[in-house]
Amino acid sequence: MDKVDCVVVGAGVIGLAVARKLALAGREVLVVESNPAIGMETSSRNSEVIHAGLYYPTGSLKAGLCVTGRDALYAYCAERGIAHRRCGKLIVATSDAQRGKLAAIHAQAQANGCSEVVPLDRQQAQSLEPELSCAAALFSPMTGIIDSHAYMLALQGDAENAGALFAFGSRLIGGKTGAAGIVLQVRSGADAETELEAGMVVNCAGLWAPQAANRIGGLDKTTIPAAYFAKGNYYSLAGKAPFSHLVYPVPEPGGLGVHLTLDLGGQARFGPDVEWLDHRNDAIDYKVDPQRADKFYREIRAYWPDLPDAALQPAYAGVRPKISPPDAPAADFMFASHRDPHYLGLYGMESPGLTASLAIADHVIRLIG
Repeated sequence: MDKVDCVVVGAGVIGLAVARKLALAGREVLVVESNPAIGMETSSRNSEVIHAGLYYPTGSLKAGLCVTGRDALYAYCAERGIAHRRCGKLIVATSDAQRGKLAAIHAQAQANGCSEVVPLDRQQAQSLEPELSCAAALFSPMTGIIDSHAYMLALQGDAENAGALFAFGSRLIGGKTGAAGIVLQVRSGADAETELEAGMVVNCAGLWAPQAANRIGGLDKTTIPAAYFAKGNYYSLAGKAPFSHLVYPVPEPGGLGVHLTLDLGGQARFGPDVEWLDHRNDAIDYKVDPQRADKFYREIRAYWPDLPDAALQPAYAGVRPKISPPDAPAADFMFASHRDPHYLGLYGMESPGLTASLAIADHVIRLIG
């Protein structure tokens, strides 16, 4: 039986950051990924935003790792020449009734160490974005955008240069804990199966992390969280948007509302909304239903009344790997060993997972020693 020091399950942005950190620490690393390439699920189906860390409960892992990870990510991008821009964002109250929510977000941002966030009145907000309609706003200068694929390629290159190996098209189908490690069954291709013993398994499988954990015999199944999938649909704007900052409404249950983000070429896109899926299998439908555009027009026109008719085009969709149901508050990031010293599972790695990825990798190293 083949033996390896560390197996990382999943080559999304967090799995790549963890593999890089382990390899740079001198560990032998094998990354097992079911897809044919890196970052083909949640990591490539998001807003590509570098979050400032405003919203998350004070003292939570999301809050701490987002702020630390944000600073580390900006530094890494500058060092590696990865395309990014610190464009800033406006969080807008579109009516006087939302001013209280805006004040609560500002207080949360201050508590999380984001002292750079400042409140703006209507005139101040419109001096930054003349086409914006709002009663008041917050300005977050530390929010930015990033070429997420270039970032993931850099992480992969660092990991490989430090000796990490990647097994693409390889799916974890089973495993069993033992005194010396965890014996994993991995299927590559149609029917080729391999057994290998890992001294440490770090489960970064994103959407499928709970499923992967349940396939490993010997883990305490009572502590493995349930998976809930929240699809987010995006629409692109035909033509050039008259905005230079990101624009977010106040958050909604399950997400941050239908917001306006920009790519590095200045093209605007809107989303994601929140569409809870009632199935949890491998056949996720990533198509965007054109009929959902009606709701997008209503929500966008609350802060951009001059959005032209027929300007929205279905773009893409992603799915948030949640571990809390639709009627519950959003769960924090979860790191769990399930009572086994050779295993660490990462669950609920939704936003701000991309922003926090480098800090998450540092946290993993601290947890596994």
